[in-house]
Amino acid sequence: MDVIYSKQEIAHLPYRNNKLDVEKRVEDLFKRLTLDEKIRLLSGHRIFNTAPINRVGLESMRMTDGPFGVSMLSGGLTKNTRFPCTKSLAATWNRDLANKLGGAIADEVRARGRHVLLAPGINIDRTPLNGRTFEYYGEDPYITKEFAIQFVKGVQDKNIGACIKHFVVNNQEILRKTISVEIDERTLHEVYLRSFESVIKEANPYFVMTCYNKVNGIYGSDNSYLIREVLLEKWGFQGVVVTDWGATYHDELTPKSCLKAGLSLEMPTGRKYKKKLLHDALQNHEIEEEWINDAVRRILLVAGKTGVFDNPDSLPIGITNSYDHQSLSRQIAEEGMVLLKNNGILPLDIASINSIAILGPNKNKKFGKLLYGGSSAVKPPYEVTPQVGIKNYLPDRVKLVQDPSKADVTLLFLGLNHDKDGGRREFFPIPFLKRKKALKYGHDSEGADRAQLELPHSQIALIENTIKQNPKTIVILINGSPIGMNNWIESVPAVLEAWYGGMEAGNAIAKVILGEINPSGKLPITFPEKIEDSPAHKSSEMYPGDLESLKVFYDEGIFVGYRHFEKYNISPLFPFGFGLSYTTFSYDSLSLEKNELKGLNDSLFLSVDITNTGSRSGSEIVQVYAHDVEAKVDRPFKELIGFEKIHLDPNDTKTVKIEIKGKDLAYYDVNIHDWNLDPGTIKILVGSSSQDIHLESEIVYS
Repeated sequence: MDVIYSKQEIAHLPYRNNKLDVEKRVEDLFKRLTLDEKIRLLSGHRIFNTAPINRVGLESMRMTDGPFGVSMLSGGLTKNTRFPCTKSLAATWNRDLANKLGGAIADEVRARGRHVLLAPGINIDRTPLNGRTFEYYGEDPYITKEFAIQFVKGVQDKNIGACIKHFVVNNQEILRKTISVEIDERTLHEVYLRSFESVIKEANPYFVMTCYNKVNGIYGSDNSYLIREVLLEKWGFQGVVVTDWGATYHDELTPKSCLKAGLSLEMPTGRKYKKKLLHDALQNHEIEEEWINDAVRRILLVAGKTGVFDNPDSLPIGITNSYDHQSLSRQIAEEGMVLLKNNGILPLDIASINSIAILGPNKNKKFGKLLYGGSSAVKPPYEVTPQVGIKNYLPDRVKLVQDPSKADVTLLFLGLNHDKDGGRREFFPIPFLKRKKALKYGHDSEGADRAQLELPHSQIALIENTIKQNPKTIVILINGSPIGMNNWIESVPAVLEAWYGGMEAGNAIAKVILGEINPSGKLPITFPEKIEDSPAHKSSEMYPGDLESLKVFYDEGIFVGYRHFEKYNISPLFPFGFGLSYTTFSYDSLSLEKNELKGLNDSLFLSVDITNTGSRSGSEIVQVYAHDVEAKVDRPFKELIGFEKIHLDPNDTKTVKIEIKGKDLAYYDVNIHDWNLDPGTIKILVGSSSQDIHLESEIVYS
């Protein structure tokens, strides 16, 4: 008969003793659990929780969505700091901000009584039409892993679990729950798994969330190759493998296929991990009890690390909506803005301006609403819109007018939103799509891809009409994914990419436009001139896929993002890494501490002098790319291998040091099923964007 513990006895069980090592606490609790109790821990309870085991006093491990704040839905319908979208964070190219953001959100997770943050998303941007582009870092595995490592460390330094997702190649929302990604081994590892591997090995996240889609015909939640062979055995992941919500609700998946693959936790409820199904599978020798034990130990280990074993009164109370968090939100928005075009009109010379017209659908748009955009939606206690922010910083003598013809300058706030049905009303139809009833199109939103690269027709017409009335019209874009601009960009003097800037967005935009902040953001994703130039859009089979066979073919291989544009000599609208400033910089004196790398674990430091040659203080992002001159396989002409952000006053010069690691130079070799680098010469390219290289050098790999 199972022991029934009193509350007093539970309080003195060894697993409740926080002075013991967490592994000892886990083993003490594990040995007290019955088989049925272990099975209960394998599936969710009340949508965002693990099941409590009342007999032994084990509370639920509670989760909440991210990645730019505590989600209103999973955070108890509470209002929390809304930070800028992930694309805005990546555009800062500032690792320190990623670490601070992780820590700040962790504090808010704790304040809401949660233990796990379901973030960050580290899927690679394959197509600019993906509805969740705004939630991801960019098109490049290196910048993705650099930000994700710091974010995860920031979260888990506060004893909150981070969950990297969606494992793997979940790169479109169209038919995401049924589509099979057909992809070769090299591309899978070199582009899409690379950041997952780095984050696992360097940041030790507590959770990995599986994808909805199939990978080469097998769902992510029972894909033995991806989970068991790669994630658990090859990479040595020690945490919990959790499903995306409802990802196992397919007949093809079975208790055996999921447990054998290494799936730890089924959310939000048990479909495959039901008690009767698992007992039957054990009795029929379809599964091993050790598979259950391994999954339970993983869940208990994370529960112990995040405070579930402890008295809640002994845990940090956390904090939400603090002044520091709101200031951090504004700083990320400021540093993430990318100045795409400027003929000198920005920053505004407010002393010579008497009237400003503020127009456009996003001038007073608020983005913090329940489920607005999907699971990542955060509702803040307040939200400063662009119009309010501009008013906050304008002197009283400057009038706001509605008629652009009567204004000294016009600010047009355009872009996208999080509506799922925008495409049905305004976007062009895509002629090759079939089974339209199964497809959804919108703006930037989970569950719906965009239908076109360009702005809605009404916004393009607004640009044209406004320019006719006032040539001094500045376009400010609020969005989370690339925008096509070919049919209007030549007519406007300036374009500022502001992204979804969080609850302080309006203040941040005002400070950049008025010159208090010098824009320093750079694009973490290529802006193509037209959608056909993007790597995934050569055929309908490559995107959105063959809708009869439910397969999408990644025929572009490793040539994703700027790699594709370089290989095929396609000129983008704005290249990866691009961004203007109100000042100028020069690059000089490139040097390497040594000229040879020996092995993938070897590294060296590069030094370069950066001078602010303009009249304003500003920040430059120094980018380092590599070109493998003697590769035995087809490789991209450039690959990002390092970057650093530096702030300089006018006429100041500073030396920037950037580490080059052998493993970041490597490619995935299908002959050895691992990373490799052929002996020979490698060019090192240093510049201010992927297409603006200032200095070159060479190293030898041996």
